Amino acid sequence: MTRTVHCAKLAQELPGLEKPPFPGTFGQRIFEQISHQAWAAWTAQEVNIINHYGLSLMDPEARDFLEAQMKYFLFDERPADAAHDDADAGAWEGITEGEAPR
Repeated sequence: MTRTVHCAKLAQELPGLEKPPFPGTFGQRIFEQISHQAWAAWTAQEVNIINHYGLSLMDPEARDFLEAQMKYFLFDERPADAAHDDADAGAWEGITEGEAPR
């Protein structure tokens, strides 16, 4: 039987992931709160971000940047360096201001 979760991204009951996508508490949080459908959408967005910024995942700063984007995409948690002005909220689309790590 397929496990279901109340997806934090899509706000509905949907089939969940088969296992946490990576170890640790954040991986467990994704497993418990994100649907398979939302995770698939994130992996497509992740590729776009990596290619757009030319990120090297060997670079710890690039991995931190990508994790911040994942938190925003999946849980609507803005990165710490993002603008928090409510007037800007509609225009901010998951990409932090300034240069991404290279």
